[in-house]
Amino acid sequence: MQESKSPSSTYSPNRSFDKGTLADRVYENLRADILSNRLPPDTPLQEGAIANGLEVSRGPVREALRRLEAVGLVSLIPRRGAVVSSLSREEFLDAYRVREALETLAMRLATPRLGVEDLAELDRLHDLMIQHAAAEDLDAFFAANTAFHALIVDRSGNRQLQQFYQPLVNQMRRYQLRSALLRGGPARSCEEHHMILEAIKAGNADQAAALLSEHIQVPQRILESDTDVELVPRAKSMDDHGQGPIEG
Repeated sequence: MQESKSPSSTYSPNRSFDKGTLADRVYENLRADILSNRLPPDTPLQEGAIANGLEVSRGPVREALRRLEAVGLVSLIPRRGAVVSSLSREEFLDAYRVREALETLAMRLATPRLGVEDLAELDRLHDLMIQHAAAEDLDAFFAANTAFHALIVDRSGNRQLQQFYQPLVNQMRRYQLRSALLRGGPARSCEEHHMILEAIKAGNADQAAALLSEHIQVPQRILESDTDVELVPRAKSMDDHGQGPIEG
C-alpha cells in the first residue's frame, strides 16, 4: 500500500492564485477555504506548507494569518503555530446569544431607516433564498441569507455594532449548514424570513426584532437540549479526504 504524504507537508490552493497583491491574495484564499470548511476547525496552518503551495515567501503568509486571527478565523497558539479556530458547543451557544442581541438591536435601529431601495433589495434577497432553497443550492442560499442579515446590520448605522458583528459572523458562518438543518431546513428559514420582512415593511420594528429573535433562537434551543448534535466535522487525514490542503 502506497504511503500517503504527511498531512501538513503540502498545500493545494482550491482556485487560481493571482500573486499581484500577495498578502491580500493569501488572505482571501485561506479565508475562502476556512469559511467553506475546506479547512475545518482545528486544522493546522503551517507557514511553510502554505508558502510552498502558493509559491510565495513566508512574509505574506504570516501577515495573512495575523489578519485571519484578527477576524476570528485563525488562532495563533504559542509553540503550536496557527490553527483554524473552532468553537466548543458552549462557545457556539454563547455566540448565538450575542448574535441575537446584536441583530435584534440592529433590526430596531434599521427598520425606520430603510428606504424603498433597501426594501426592494430585501425582497430580492428573499426571493433568491426561496429559489436557491427549491433548487437545493445551499451555497447560493447561504450567500443570499448572509446578505439579507448584513443589510439590516449595515442600515442600523451603528458602527460599534457592525464592528462586533462581522468577526462573530465569520466564526459562526462555518456552522450555517448545521444551523439551517436544526431549524428544519432552508425552506423553513425562508418562511421565517418572510414574516420578518412583512413586519419590516409594516414599519413595526419591535415585531420584526421579536420575529428575528425567535428565528435565531430555534437552533439555539435545540443545541441546548440535545447534547449529541455535532456542529461540524473536525479536520480529517489526507486518506479521508483523498486530497486536500493542510489536514491534521
